[in-house]
Amino acid sequence: MSDSIPDFLRTTRASYDRIAKDYAAAFPGGPPHPLDQALITAFAELTAAHGTAPVADLGSGPGHVTALLHARGVPAFGVDVSPAMVELARRTHPEVRFHVGSMTSLDLPDGTLGGILALYSTIHVPDDQLPRAFAEFCRTLTPGGHVLLAFQTGDEPGRLHLAERFGHEIDLRYYWRTPEQIAAPLTAAGLELVARVRREPTGDELRPRAFVLARRPVETTAGTPAEPAPRT
Repeated sequence: MSDSIPDFLRTTRASYDRIAKDYAAAFPGGPPHPLDQALITAFAELTAAHGTAPVADLGSGPGHVTALLHARGVPAFGVDVSPAMVELARRTHPEVRFHVGSMTSLDLPDGTLGGILALYSTIHVPDDQLPRAFAEFCRTLTPGGHVLLAFQTGDEPGRLHLAERFGHEIDLRYYWRTPEQIAAPLTAAGLELVARVRREPTGDELRPRAFVLARRPVETTAGTPAEPAPRT
């Protein structure tokens, strides 16, 4: 990535570079909650309608979910802002493609992705950068392509700054948003909402989890949205 990247990307990249190994050890697998797994499965089935169009896992981290999609026959690849995370994911899952990149400036052609997964990665994106990221989602998705986002939420928005994690000095900012706060810039970017799900915290979780599913509209020749043809 260029040295001219915005400050929030620079600090996020540096922080995850420092904690990559410890983070991967602390979270050795994919989402443990059955509801999370079910939503990812549903997302995978939706992307199957686009055949071989690839699916981008943005903020792929150690690559566990990317590898899970790949194992289910989804042509998935991972993108992460942290070179250390990407290198770790490549070593752990050599059968899957990973590269360094940012969701605010995707190095991908227009209309080529069958789906976008962004699990707990928009939480580090400031409010003023969300429209830019979601515009990139809409630009790179095929018509009818879906995006699934997951993030910590609550009844009110909030922010958190961490200067230390796993014994390492970091500079990470977290943004807690409601599903409605995510839905507004998604639709403004040209995507249409499909579903919103919230579940309460379990185990060691401190905040509720939210999931938002959206898609790039399918246009008919008349210029009005239309449903994709059913699969047979």
